Amino acid sequence: MNETYTVGIVGLGAIGIHLARALDQGVPGLKLAAVAVRDRDKALAQMKGFRDRPLVLDIGKLPRECDIIVEAAPSSIFEEVATAAIESGCIFVPSSCGQLLPRMHLVERARETGARIVVPTGALLGLDAVRAAAEGEVSTVTIQTRKPPGGLAGAPYLVANNIDMGAITTATMVFKGNAFEAAQGFPANVNVAAALALAGIGPERTMVEIWADPAVDRNMHTIRVEAAAARLTMTIENVPSVENPRTGKITPLSILACLRGLTSTLKVGS
Repeated sequence: MNETYTVGIVGLGAIGIHLARALDQGVPGLKLAAVAVRDRDKALAQMKGFRDRPLVLDIGKLPRECDIIVEAAPSSIFEEVATAAIESGCIFVPSSCGQLLPRMHLVERARETGARIVVPTGALLGLDAVRAAAEGEVSTVTIQTRKPPGGLAGAPYLVANNIDMGAITTATMVFKGNAFEAAQGFPANVNVAAALALAGIGPERTMVEIWADPAVDRNMHTIRVEAAAARLTMTIENVPSVENPRTGKITPLSILACLRGLTSTLKVGS
């Protein structure tokens, strides 16, 4: 496969800057063409020393330069980024995939425009197995997320219910519900649950527990699936990003692996 895709990244935070640096170092079949950021001067400083510095553009202008648009931005602008990509028929790669759950009309719109929405694995594991199991009968899918309290601070659900992360001294379950509810209450924390729901039996049937645990220093996710074809139990412990403890160091690596899969001659996994 000799085609080269041009890539645009929205946001150069904990996820975006690591992805941008990796692409600038060179990935066969991919070229970092442009970025969209809130602070242009900061972005130019971050990209000082890049071998081939990309253009800095407004979100709406990215599709003119890019085949693939990666969203690595605050959830508040998710729909703006998604709409720009989808209306132009681009490949849209969201890191905030939890924002897709209340916006499934975007999937239908992508079908109309010829765009593709490719959700990376992110901080999760076993999505291939979940996807395979979901081709048959699945009884239950649950995910338990356990994070240091600081990694959950500021989530809308916690604010609305006056739950103070600073007061947590022992492991405490702060939320239990389905993936749709979790995505609304913890938009920066449960993209893993959203990806699991999209891969499996949907957000209404995928159940989520969120724990604040002062004893852990990693973001931990345990998935349990009861299906006709298999019983799955999987746990991953992700090292939190230094820049943003709400996300893991593995997240930009997952997006990079996802992008490689779009161009690779040999692709492992579905």
